[in-house]
Amino acid sequence: MSVEAEYGIWDVIAQPTVLPPALPHTICFSEKAKGLLRYLSWIVMAPPRDPSARRTPWYQTLWEHNALPIAVSACILIWLLYPTKAAAYSQASPGSQQPLSCDPHEPIKSVAIVGAGSAGASAAYYINKFKHPCERVNITVYERSSYIGGRSTTVNVYDDPTEPVELGASIFVEVNKNLVSAASEFGLVTKGAEENGLPKTLGVYDGLHWVFTGSESGWWTVGKLLWKYGLAPIRTQMLMKQIVGSFLKMYEEPYFPFQDLSQTAYDLGLTEATAATGEEYLRKNGIQPPFSTDIIQASTRVNYAQNIDKIHGLETMVCMSTDGAMQIRGGNWQIFAGMLKASGARVLLNTSVTSIKRQSDGIYAVDARSATSAMNTSSYDTVILAAPLQYADVLLEPAPANPPPEIPFVNLHVTLFTSPMTLNPEAFHLGPTDRVPSAVLTTTSTTHKLPLPFFSISTLRTVISPKTGQKEYLYKIFSPDPVENDFLEAILITPPKEGKLITWLYEKVWHSYPYLPPRVTFEDIQLDKEGQVWYTGGIESFISTMETSSLMGMNVARLIVDKWADATDSGEEEIKDRPSTAKAAEEL
Repeated sequence: MSVEAEYGIWDVIAQPTVLPPALPHTICFSEKAKGLLRYLSWIVMAPPRDPSARRTPWYQTLWEHNALPIAVSACILIWLLYPTKAAAYSQASPGSQQPLSCDPHEPIKSVAIVGAGSAGASAAYYINKFKHPCERVNITVYERSSYIGGRSTTVNVYDDPTEPVELGASIFVEVNKNLVSAASEFGLVTKGAEENGLPKTLGVYDGLHWVFTGSESGWWTVGKLLWKYGLAPIRTQMLMKQIVGSFLKMYEEPYFPFQDLSQTAYDLGLTEATAATGEEYLRKNGIQPPFSTDIIQASTRVNYAQNIDKIHGLETMVCMSTDGAMQIRGGNWQIFAGMLKASGARVLLNTSVTSIKRQSDGIYAVDARSATSAMNTSSYDTVILAAPLQYADVLLEPAPANPPPEIPFVNLHVTLFTSPMTLNPEAFHLGPTDRVPSAVLTTTSTTHKLPLPFFSISTLRTVISPKTGQKEYLYKIFSPDPVENDFLEAILITPPKEGKLITWLYEKVWHSYPYLPPRVTFEDIQLDKEGQVWYTGGIESFISTMETSSLMGMNVARLIVDKWADATDSGEEEIKDRPSTAKAAEEL
């Protein structure tokens, strides 16, 4: 689960029944119809019992018993009476239906979304997907950065657009429903970690010793884990599958859509995991050190820069859901770009929202400024804040009755660099002829207190230098502080002759994810009494991934569309026979 099968049932909305114009042909001339007539002639009309006897042709038998003229007459009546006007039938996707007509005076709804990352793009995409076909909705997405994707973005190695590398959220996994479905829908090509041209070896390092080494997959590594840690890996796998199974119910009725994340987490039994630290939760479920500190903590450090005695149990288990890890070739941000394109939203990049104010008529005025223009004010019926409120720098009027509290986020330093040299084994307490694992994860030691200046060092792949035409290695470091040049030189083998050790370097500091201590309540989804201002950021303290942000964007979209449906049912508009899950959500 960094947690992401196909999810599209919510776009099937009940409408006035319209039958396809091909139905008469289906009834009268299909192979199944002909087969049925043959069956009647052979079975009902009592064919000869002697297999050698000559059988009367099936159509002659039916004619003699007046069955064929009756069938032909019935087909003629169906053709004459059946409506087949093209306007009455939609050529939309199989399974969907369209109304006979829409009111041309249907009011246009307007939605503003602040943030073009996973949550914002998903909200736009699913509003367009869930809305009634007669509803006209204008969606505007404001993004203060110059790109779509939020914390999912790439940079180009050597500034070469053919060599993109993930700078932020790097992978998703096969259970990530929304991301996997969207990638398939938009025709995006996925690749696994093993496709980067290097042997994928993994080691866990405590600053002095290697507590575990192996490949990132394979029976040999599984055998080593079981030999060293006993049944702890199996218990962890079983517990992880139980947690993931409960989490996936959040995509389904009666839990979806959820008005209250805290209540839904409790109903699914997930607050038992969020209420304890990872260390406590693992111990309660029979998972002890050293497996918890060697392997599981190495995973929480590389994924969330936090140890298991600080991070809550649910996020700890999320780190262990790695089956089918993948990324989009060219960058995961393409999923969110595809969502926004499919939604038909207007996307305003390099544009910061400064205030969101409710007017006397109930409409919200959104003030925004781009890098090249003066302040601009636009009016919207609905506003979605799809970014952490504390970093959005947006004034809300009126202020929320229960405003989201400020939550500390991890400052994660990401360092990408290339070098013609491999990692120096002696810098990692290995022999001079040993090979450093391609993924170096870290954990704390029980025998020493040597500080580790990094959470992980990964050799991502080989690249070709545009200057020398020679093979080089692309590295990524996650660290709590900036990486000094002396450190980079120390971890690489010194070249045998004069040459540039670091040939390309890119550094970025992210507010990557919240600190995740134990808790059982999470921020409100609806920020106003009227249900016009919505917030997706509350899910980050629950589970912080691309997929969960997409889930919350989808959830908010459904709540908004259901609210429109409720307004229809109360007589404000006239759209009939539409199912609503709002009642189920209210019962939570």
